[in-house]
Amino acid sequence: MTDLAATVMERCEALGRVSEEPELLVRPFASEAMRRTNGLVADWMRAAGMTVLSDEIGNLIGRYEGRDEGDGTLVFGSHLDTVRDAGKYDGPLGVMVALACVERLHQRNERLPFAVEVVGFADEEGLRFGTTFLGSSVFAGTFDPRLLNLEDADGVKLSDAVRSLGGDPDALAKDGRDGSDLLGYCEVHIEQGPVLERLGLPVSVVSAIAGQSRISVGFVGEAGHAGTVPMEGRRDALCAAAEFVLVVEETARSQPGMVATVGYITTHPGAGNVIPAETTLGLDLRHGDDPVRQRSVQSLRERAEGIAAARGEEYRWQVRQESHAVPTDPELTALLARAVEELGYRVEHLPSGAGHDAAQVAEITPIAMLFVRCKGGISHNPAESVKQEDVAVAIEVTSRFLALAAEERR
Repeated sequence: MTDLAATVMERCEALGRVSEEPELLVRPFASEAMRRTNGLVADWMRAAGMTVLSDEIGNLIGRYEGRDEGDGTLVFGSHLDTVRDAGKYDGPLGVMVALACVERLHQRNERLPFAVEVVGFADEEGLRFGTTFLGSSVFAGTFDPRLLNLEDADGVKLSDAVRSLGGDPDALAKDGRDGSDLLGYCEVHIEQGPVLERLGLPVSVVSAIAGQSRISVGFVGEAGHAGTVPMEGRRDALCAAAEFVLVVEETARSQPGMVATVGYITTHPGAGNVIPAETTLGLDLRHGDDPVRQRSVQSLRERAEGIAAARGEEYRWQVRQESHAVPTDPELTALLARAVEELGYRVEHLPSGAGHDAAQVAEITPIAMLFVRCKGGISHNPAESVKQEDVAVAIEVTSRFLALAAEERR
């Protein structure tokens, strides 16, 4: 597997150079960088004996046929988009590992008793439109058509971005993958945490994916001259936002297992000598227990309303994305764990605090996930790093998982 692992590392490096900006890796949905990325990956898929197509949202799908038609399909995948100033492995590693396993089958002229599909999802991170899983929600048939009216920072609507890809926005809600032939879905992904490094393990199986809420919160006060409006008469929207940010931190710290982040704040008019009239901030809240998360979201909304009222301001609350907690499938996960164990590695089950495309695909087929150790647990950061020998283990495990799945189909 060493040569295949080296190829995976080289391909991740190549994709890491495909960006919308020259000095950092940023690859948003429906961008020119995404088009170039899909072109590269499509070429690699074809070289591995796969047929390739794109769906209406721009998901890239490679298919390696089984021995006979109608034997079912096992799907692997992850995303090819990135956050801003990203690392090279979050998302693409999973696609490249799966592709390497298919490449190995093709080199051996080996066909399994089922087809294998590898999907590079078009948008998981939500960088451009502030809502995650656009690609996998279309694939799973769960896309919400109301999202078509979302606008990016330049005022471009999601519907127009889809058209720029050659897709039909009106078809997204009906473009889901027919799940009748699906045997399951497996996603390989960097851990994005420090546990595997601490345990000295190259890989682990995933037990569940946390639920998450992404919300746009706004405060509307009144602009005024920074030098002439007395403090007691101000309706400063940024001060309201600052107060709310601390409430978010307090809420998450008080609830075991919860994480909450305000990742950005924008102000208007945004001048140093003008009292901010409007602020908008992005709230990301996650927990493995959906009722706990939902109660906290409601509590935070009430706190935002109270902060605005106390300051004589208005508040805005727009839920941009809700994802429920998703356990991995026991049978598929047991098969993946068996693959890990048969290759001589200790099996560790870890929950995922990060969201993954697997959570959406779980709506149409059983899911499993394999985590790969990453240096320092660092992710969403240019310092993101994996070892080639760990990638080799991931390829070995995934290939053994395929073999075990094939044995069960005989």
